[in-house]
Amino acid sequence: MNTDGLQDDDVIAEGKTRLVQVDEDGVTFTSHLDGSQHRFTPEISMQIQHQLGADILFAFDECTTLMNTRTYQEQSVARTQRWAARCLAEHVRLTRERAPRPYQALFAVVQGAQYEDLRRRAARDLVSLTIDGSGFDGYGIGGALEKENLGTIVRWVSEELPEDKTRHLLGISEPDDIFTAIENGVDAFDCVAPSRVARNAAVYTARGRFNVTSAACRRSFLPIDEDLRLLHVRALHAGVPPPSIQGSRDARLNAVHHPLTNGSSYASLTISVASIEAGSLLRLQDRLPGSLLRGEMTARPRRASVFPRQGHE
Repeated sequence: MNTDGLQDDDVIAEGKTRLVQVDEDGVTFTSHLDGSQHRFTPEISMQIQHQLGADILFAFDECTTLMNTRTYQEQSVARTQRWAARCLAEHVRLTRERAPRPYQALFAVVQGAQYEDLRRRAARDLVSLTIDGSGFDGYGIGGALEKENLGTIVRWVSEELPEDKTRHLLGISEPDDIFTAIENGVDAFDCVAPSRVARNAAVYTARGRFNVTSAACRRSFLPIDEDLRLLHVRALHAGVPPPSIQGSRDARLNAVHHPLTNGSSYASLTISVASIEAGSLLRLQDRLPGSLLRGEMTARPRRASVFPRQGHE
């Protein structure tokens, strides 16, 4: 389905039915497996995340698409703001009930798609939101954006967020995007991309990305990366490439532990980039092949803490 330049709030692929229904109170999901329905609200989301014991919780938000109209984006940002207030109120209540247990941080999510005014307004409104004196511990940057606009959108949001709170980019982890985001103010990341590409037989190395099922790899028993001395990586060349269960698992382990530089794995970089000084990041960029990167990164000051815990010691 070609959606280039298309803007339609009701667009859906031919022969498909909509599995998600959004309303003011929350969202109803319909299972693609058995048709069962599952209801989530801001309060239910907070309750589940608290029960899971997550260190970082994210406020319930609506992730729109680039196909949604400007009018819908405005409505969605306002709704996400109202949901954030409900999440914060429920989080404060649950935190008091669970006072003897370790504190769980709550991050709000800044939406607004490709619109600068919506992004900036959403960030400012979330920063100003407090319940009983408590605000958010950090801020996620999420939603619809195009790769070429990633740095610009992150910069818009970062300029509106406080310096002492973590900025977490949701759903981004390709090496070039990581550097772009760091340069524009992001501290932390999460994404399924490393394991997703691994399930399809692609792996990241310090020399770039390649497919282990290619003809060139079929008779090779060399390690994928000399710097990564793990047996499961070598096993990928020993007749168990993805999509086999063992091969897929080993490829995912390689993707998560991919050594971008001495002692710094792909996982550690995507989890806590603020722990690496700007100079180290520049040296790290120099070590990576051009196929993984685009543009040049400039240094920015190291942030004092990735996950501040003021008042929660």
